[in-house]
Formats: sequence, C-alpha cells, structure tokens
Amino acid sequence: MDTKHLGQKQLAERWRISEASLERWRTEGIGPQFLKLPGRVLYRMVDIETFEESCLSTSTKALAGSPSPTQFAILKPGADQ
Repeated sequence: MDTKHLGQKQLAERWRISEASLERWRTEGIGPQFLKLPGRVLYRMVDIETFEESCLSTSTKALAGSPSPTQFAILKPGADQ
C-alpha cells in the first residue's frame, strides 16, 4: 500500500490558509492528525480527507449549536486565511 502525504506548505496551499494557521492548529489540537518527523511535519491524505469530511455542513443553522473544535477552527473570526 502506497500512502500519500502532503507537507505543511502543500496543505496550506490546498486550503488557502497560512502555514502559521496549521502550526497554531497543531499546538491547539485542531485539524487533521499529522506525523511529526525530525525536521518536518507530514499529513496523510486519508487524515486530511477524514478531517475535511468532518467539516462538511449542509446549513449554517446546523453550526448554531456548540461547535466542535474542528468547526471552531474553520469558522473562528480573525483566523489566518
């Protein structure tokens, strides 16, 4: 099995957010799981896609209740984008 990975820069480009946002999310325990290797961070595509699926919504009303940590990270006003 060939596991696909993205680096921090590639994931930031995919989501059109800053690398600093990903760094902050990692310290806050938000976002997809990641691999911390000496001198680099990698994200498995399966974890990226799982995280993206968890952020899907059909209505803004569905987000009106208590947001999950992943939803909060995506919707937080003033977040780097």
